[in-house]
Amino acid sequence: MAANFQISVDCADPHALARFWAQALEWEVERHGDFIKQMLDAGHATPADVITLDGELVWSTAAAIRDPQAPVNGRGSPVRSRMIFQVVPEGKTAKNRFHLDVNFEGVDKEVTAARMEQLGAKRLWDGQQGPHSWIAMADPEGNEFCVS
Repeated sequence: MAANFQISVDCADPHALARFWAQALEWEVERHGDFIKQMLDAGHATPADVITLDGELVWSTAAAIRDPQAPVNGRGSPVRSRMIFQVVPEGKTAKNRFHLDVNFEGVDKEVTAARMEQLGAKRLWDGQQGPHSWIAMADPEGNEFCVS
């Protein structure tokens, strides 16, 4: 049986972080404008729950990205390979206890790290254990991840 899951990321600006990670992973930001309109029309959401961003209705406190190759369900949401970014009131105060390791098959990790830096990531340190090496980095809100 295949497990379906999403990774949830607490943040201050879900739309900016979703754009960063969509570019970093070569994924796409999910668009839910029609669903949001339905929720507003049905009274399940209020105008306070949404904002207009780049001419489209989006949830004010959340954004999601997905692997464009992943299959989708009947609502247009992926059944695997998804990240959601959600606003929380507090900022990041300690090292992550869980992080992503990013590897693009056939692409040198230095090339990937340089591209991540151009998108707004920060290089933290280089690591090595035996023959395996990686580059520890932080996204624009300080969430750690590795390029391996």
